[in-house]
Amino acid sequence: MANYRTDNPTTGEVERTFDELDRDGAIAAVSQAHSAHESWRSVSAEERAAVLRRAADLYDERADELARTIAVEMGKPVKEAKGEVQLAGSIYRWYADHGPELLREEELEPQGALRSVVRKEAVGVLLGVMPWNFPYYQVARFAAPNLMIGNTVLLKHAGICAASNALMEEILLQAGLPEGGFVNLLAPSKIIPDVIADTRVQGVSLTGSEAAGASVAEAAGKNLTKSVLELGGSDAMFVLDAADVDAMAKTAARARLSNSGQACNSPKRMFVADEIHDEFVAALTRHVEKTVVGDPLEASTRMGPMSSTQARDDLDEQVQDAIAKGATVHTGGKVQDGPGAFYAPTVLTDITPEMRAWEEELFGPVAMVYRMTDVDAALEQANASPFGLSGSVWSDDPEKAAEVAARLDVGMAYVNEHGTTLPGLPFGGVKRSGYGRELAEDGMNEFINRKLVRVAAK
Repeated sequence: MANYRTDNPTTGEVERTFDELDRDGAIAAVSQAHSAHESWRSVSAEERAAVLRRAADLYDERADELARTIAVEMGKPVKEAKGEVQLAGSIYRWYADHGPELLREEELEPQGALRSVVRKEAVGVLLGVMPWNFPYYQVARFAAPNLMIGNTVLLKHAGICAASNALMEEILLQAGLPEGGFVNLLAPSKIIPDVIADTRVQGVSLTGSEAAGASVAEAAGKNLTKSVLELGGSDAMFVLDAADVDAMAKTAARARLSNSGQACNSPKRMFVADEIHDEFVAALTRHVEKTVVGDPLEASTRMGPMSSTQARDDLDEQVQDAIAKGATVHTGGKVQDGPGAFYAPTVLTDITPEMRAWEEELFGPVAMVYRMTDVDAALEQANASPFGLSGSVWSDDPEKAAEVAARLDVGMAYVNEHGTTLPGLPFGGVKRSGYGRELAEDGMNEFINRKLVRVAAK
C-alpha cells in the first residue's frame, strides 16, 4: 500500500493515493527550497508579513474545504476541524501583525564601540516533520514564524495527510510565497536522514512520537543541525474542589474527548479531591456516554473515529492491560462494532503502577481518574511521569490553584483551563515531551541568526 494516501478512518476505505518521492526527488526539493530562500530572505519584513496575512485570509475563505479534507483524512468532526482551520489562520495573522516589529534590530550598550546591535536574519532551509492529529495547526506553529523570518520550509507530513499538506502549499503560493518557499515533501521516513544530512538544511522541527523524535534528533545531532521536538504528553488535571461538580465533569469530558482524545496536551490523568471523587466520576461517566460518536462529516457528531485502526488497536491493548490488572471500567473500554477506527469513549479508575497506563501515554478517548487524598502525594505522582508537556489545576479559589500549578514539572501550567493555545502564547514541554518552543516571540527565536554587528572607532 502507498505510504501517502487518504485512508478514511470512518469507512476504512483508501480513497486516494499519492506518488512518493525517491531520494533524488527529495534532494531536488531541497534545491528548490534553497533557491527560493535566496529571493525570499531579500524581500522586506513588511512584504513577507503581507504574504502571511493573505494566507490567513485564504484559510478563512476556504475553511469549509480545508475542514472537510481533514475530516476525511483523519476523522476530525467538521465543527472541530473548522476551529482548527481558524486557529491556523490566526497564527499566520499574528506573525503578520507582530513579525516586522519582532525582527527589528536590537540596540545594545556600545561597550566601548561606536555601536553594537543584534540583527535578526534567516538561516535558510528548514525541515518540518509533522503528525496527523492537527494537520493545519501544527504546521502553522512551525511554518508561520519561520516564513516570517525569511526561512523556507520543506514539510514532510504524516502519510495520511498528503491532501491537506497539498492544500497548505497551494494556499501559501496563492498568497504570494515564491515557488519553493513551502514544499510538500512526499518522501518516505527512511530517506529523511538524507535530507537532514544535506548541508543546505539548517534546522529540523518534529512534532510526533518519542520514537520519531529520537530518530530525527539522532540524525540532526550527527550533522550538527539544530532541532526542536514537541513529543508526547500525559497531562495531569487537578480538581481541588468544585461548587458545581457536574459542570466540572462536563468540562473535563469535553477536554478529554476533543479530537478523539488524540492530543498531546489533553488532560489524560485526572486527580480529583476525595470529597468529590465519586460524584465527579459518576458525572464524568454520564457526560462521556452522552457524547455523540459518528461520521465526522455529520454536524451532530462530537467525536469521530481515531486516525487509524492501528492507532485504535494500540490503544485497546493498553486499556485491556489495565483491565486485566484490576482497573475499573465505568464506561467504554472496548473497540466499537462496525467499520472504521472507532473506540468507545472510556472512563477508568483504580489505575496502579504495574499497568502500562500508569506511565504510558494513552493517545485516544480514555480518561483516567485518581482519588486524591493528599495534594503533595498527587503532585509527586504527576511529576514522576517521564512527560512534562502541560497540566492544569482547577478550584473555586484561583490563588490556591495557582500555588499548586506552580509546582507542576511542565512547560505549560494552567489554572481553571486546560491546553489553551493562542498565537501569542509559547508552546512546548520538558523531559520526554521534547525541547524548544513554538508560537509567540519564542517561535521566532529557534531558527534565526541573531547576528552581532559591532562598529568600533577607527
